[in-house]
Amino acid sequence: MNYKISKIFFIILSVILIQSCNKNYLDRSTLDRPEADQFFNSAADLEAYTNSFYNFLPDYRLYDATYGLSASDDVVSLIQPVQVIGKRLVPVARGTGGWAWSELRSINFLLQNYHKCPDESAKLRYGGLARFFRASFYFDKVKMFGDVPWYSKVLEAGDEELYKARDPRSLVMDSVLADINNAVQNLTAEVKLNRITKYTALLLKARICLYEGTFRKYHTELNMQSTADKWLQDAADAAYQLIASKAYKLFTTGGQTAAYRNLFARNDQDVVETILARDYNPSFGRHTLAYLMTSPTQGSWGATKDFVNSFLKKDGSRFTDVAGYDTMGFYSEMQNRDPRLTQSVAEFRFYCVWETNIEPVNLNVTTTGYRVIKALPTRDQWGSNAAINDIILFRYAEALLTFAEAKAELNTLTQADLDISINLLRDRVGMPHLSLAASNSNPDPYMESFSPNVNGANKGVILEIRRERRIEMFNEGQRWNDLMRWKNGKKLELPMVGLYFPRLGAFDFNNDGKFDVFLYDGNDSGAPSGVTSKINIKQRPLTKGTSGNFYPYRDKVIFTEPKDYYYPLPLEDLTLNSNLTQNPGW
Repeated sequence: MNYKISKIFFIILSVILIQSCNKNYLDRSTLDRPEADQFFNSAADLEAYTNSFYNFLPDYRLYDATYGLSASDDVVSLIQPVQVIGKRLVPVARGTGGWAWSELRSINFLLQNYHKCPDESAKLRYGGLARFFRASFYFDKVKMFGDVPWYSKVLEAGDEELYKARDPRSLVMDSVLADINNAVQNLTAEVKLNRITKYTALLLKARICLYEGTFRKYHTELNMQSTADKWLQDAADAAYQLIASKAYKLFTTGGQTAAYRNLFARNDQDVVETILARDYNPSFGRHTLAYLMTSPTQGSWGATKDFVNSFLKKDGSRFTDVAGYDTMGFYSEMQNRDPRLTQSVAEFRFYCVWETNIEPVNLNVTTTGYRVIKALPTRDQWGSNAAINDIILFRYAEALLTFAEAKAELNTLTQADLDISINLLRDRVGMPHLSLAASNSNPDPYMESFSPNVNGANKGVILEIRRERRIEMFNEGQRWNDLMRWKNGKKLELPMVGLYFPRLGAFDFNNDGKFDVFLYDGNDSGAPSGVTSKINIKQRPLTKGTSGNFYPYRDKVIFTEPKDYYYPLPLEDLTLNSNLTQNPGW
């Protein structure tokens, strides 16, 4: 994001702050007191200082299924993410593995000094902005580690709080809620693409509260179920406040068969649906997301078979109710499905965005055969560090999903609630509406197999909302957190497979009468001319030897409960602070 600091003296101050604050430590002495006495005296000072907070926001790695926040059971990358395959290691060095605190120090420094500004309006606004970032910071820490120490001030060398124990999750999350409530109250109700406003704060509050409410509900070992409904109600209320504001609506340019894809593929976002985006531009910043999506040696992303199976048919019926759905050929399984499928995964006749020529079938750039195309920009941006398409961080669709899920978990969901939330998402792609009564009377056994702990009268609709969330928010950095909060980590142990092939030999993928894919066992001499994808099963095995599904993760994934719902603390931090304890199982 391009955040230009206009004041020369703030650049000098920033250098001093960077020099005085080691990246991973809270306990270094500070040199910033004299500068603080001369700063924070105007709204311009507060704005200049808080501009640096925007660097704390996620970048393109939010959508990165290889190294970033989108690593989950939805996408299989060439390089296996350690958290997905159950091979995380305990970090050694202090402040590593996510246990870093420099961002918090910067935020608390502002909150410790902003009161010097005589502009009351500016104090409320930028104080609220700082609390937005502190809420976000601690929300991320709790998601990773559970209990963490709560620090509300800048710590100096020798401060006893440097060596405090971890505070209980309940205390930390209550403090997070207080911070985000302050942000909602004091940030301005403006529609701004690259600035955090009241609307951004409302969506973050809804996200935080939905996570915490469902985590407490399903993680019964915490003995916090009695407090879950309060969080769920706050999630529903925040989401509904955003809906009722009518500040945003769903992006529909391109129609039912293209709008969803266009939303993410275009270079420049607007404020129709996008609440906050990270700005990229040839003049000040590019990223490498498209390269990771298309490179046969670096990313080679492929959607998983059970993700593809989750998409309903175009008439609203369940694809997994069709006889033989699990052994269906690629061309057949892509027919008459929810249009979001072929706007997320390359279809049998695939066009690069805003091109008119059919792309040759290329299974060499996808581990599973289901080529990921969501957020894939124009072809000229596929090189390393060549992409300039903006990255959506917060969008209106999430509020609709959060509202419906929170109400369903509270057992207060009505058909009218679905009509102002989930069914708007279905309207965008021309899908039939979700019926509360029908879904609860006939829960989907396929979805139920992935969520065995969902019970009660609303089981059917909860499963359908989870389906909708998985499809709508695909590869936007939410899926891992969803599995964790639903206590559904064991889902990762199910085989993450790809396309099905009944045999070796040649296949016509796009039904044009020409062979374009050839599978062989070490010798491709029988490949017909014109084949564009040759796959050696010695290098890319199938689940049943000479037939079955592509099987990129051949080693069995192990997810250990409750250990793997949390990350480990670094060994050096545990050694230096005897009051800290390691997470269970690590």
